[in-house]
Amino acid sequence: MSRLDKCFKGLEGAKQKALIPFITAGDPDADFTLSCMHNMVKAGASIIELGVPFSDPMADGPVIQQASERALANGMSLKGVIEIVRAFRETDQVTPVILMGYLNPIEFMGYETFASTAAKAGVDGVLTVDIPPEESSDLIATYKQHGLAPIFLLSPTSNESRIKKVSAVAQGYIYYVSLKGVTGAGHLQLDDIKTKIQNIKQYTSLPIAIGFGVKNADIAANIAKIGDAVVVGSALINCITDHSENQSKGQQAISGLLSEMRTAMDAVTK
Repeated sequence: MSRLDKCFKGLEGAKQKALIPFITAGDPDADFTLSCMHNMVKAGASIIELGVPFSDPMADGPVIQQASERALANGMSLKGVIEIVRAFRETDQVTPVILMGYLNPIEFMGYETFASTAAKAGVDGVLTVDIPPEESSDLIATYKQHGLAPIFLLSPTSNESRIKKVSAVAQGYIYYVSLKGVTGAGHLQLDDIKTKIQNIKQYTSLPIAIGFGVKNADIAANIAKIGDAVVVGSALINCITDHSENQSKGQQAISGLLSEMRTAMDAVTK
């Protein structure tokens, strides 16, 4: 059983929902990212999504775009992200780690080299934002060959055909983008999200993680009532930017927000 499957099975037994924080690897530097990963687990994170910085992150809002720019300016690369995961695995063999990014760096490294290197380092899955399932058969096959879960996005505009295609090839979990537009924008419509999640679950037994627009503990708790996992990203990166002069305070702010979310989520599911 994969780390992801064990994680969701354990959470189900404990009547909890997964809390999935996202940070951009290398923002502001690799040491911060590694330390933050461990601190997020201590604060209640179930799974970690690690963003691979990219020069043209078209699906991301300004907060994550700026995080990518800072990470790239500090020399972070796909190889560097994998090395962070390798270092994380020296002391944490349990927490699943997902890489989230764009196809270009993976193509540059080569599907086989990337998948093999990532899997050996301890990566559990990959969410490649800009490749749809109908164009990704070779990539999916390579991921699966090395035990990496191919994770895909669905959104409010995903029709029945797209939901079926994603459900047929996805593993680990499906990431439901709860808002139209880019990350970190807009306001959540909980009734609409609930209806869409019920629709998606007709076609898959995979857990559904819900992200975009999760800014505080109250929103996290409301999302936990609907989906199987809550993803938070921009709010955490704001903690980094708000404390750019003091990395320790940035870490504390991230841990504090995640702890509040974990407590609020557990209060409505247990």
